[in-house]
Amino acid sequence: MAYQAWPASEPELDEMRRFNKKLAWMPRFKIRNRVTPRLIQALLCASQKLKRPPVAQTRLADSVPVRILRPSGTPKGVVLDIHGGGWVIGNAQMDDELNLGMVNACEVAVVSVDYRLAVDTPVEGLMQDCLTAARWLLNAEEFAGLPVIVVGESAGGHLAAATLLALKQWPDLLRRVRGAVLYYGVYDLTGTPSVRMAGPDTLLLDGPGMVEALQMLTPGLSDEQRRQSPLSPLYGDLNGLPPALMFVGTLDPLKDDTLLIAQQWPGADVHLVPEAAHGFIHFPVEVGRRVLLHSRSWITGRIEALSLE
Repeated sequence: MAYQAWPASEPELDEMRRFNKKLAWMPRFKIRNRVTPRLIQALLCASQKLKRPPVAQTRLADSVPVRILRPSGTPKGVVLDIHGGGWVIGNAQMDDELNLGMVNACEVAVVSVDYRLAVDTPVEGLMQDCLTAARWLLNAEEFAGLPVIVVGESAGGHLAAATLLALKQWPDLLRRVRGAVLYYGVYDLTGTPSVRMAGPDTLLLDGPGMVEALQMLTPGLSDEQRRQSPLSPLYGDLNGLPPALMFVGTLDPLKDDTLLIAQQWPGADVHLVPEAAHGFIHFPVEVGRRVLLHSRSWITGRIEALSLE
């Protein structure tokens, strides 16, 4: 599957370049110990207490906490959201703004997974949390008959792809999933070429430390073991997975992860976004806003297609 260059006007590219200059002054996100992620997580939770959150329900999906946002009317579908944060920070609430955008634009319910973090839990435990939440959603009476879309960003993209691969054990459940939206995910835990070549000028992420961070995430494993699916989704059998919409930026060291997995993912629609760094859908730039609008339109289209079948 060949990628498509995301169309961006010169003013939009100039806006992105100006924002990138600001990013260049910011510290890079590093995962080299367990103390820093805990500090960042504490600051995140403290900042969330200062905000007025939207009306949401927190409940257990079997043993895993999930945060549910619902539309004002009857939902036409349901989105399983898996947040990013390098596997070591973040929670379901951090995606509220993006998820409310999906709720309102697509008339869907959004179930966001509050999976455990890798500061205390092996990454396989995080994968199990996401699979548990997915199976709960796909069996929940409340969402019976509704088409399901899986959305994942960064580390959440990895967990989303791993969840879909694991769901192949339950073909009837996997058939309920009508699509996946994956933003700049991590699909090879040994590091794709663009990860291994990442330098100190990488924006937002710590380029030189990325391979080491992946090794810290999977202690005691050899690279051969790290390449096993679903731990590294790039090496899994992707046949039978639902169509996927994928985005990654040209300046993202994880660029090859998306481009390589898209070549093997049947029905992948992959877009390479010019001048975009990791995390660009959160930036106050027009390109990021248009990508989100396209994603929501794609989700609506996948849901509406079911009613025509």
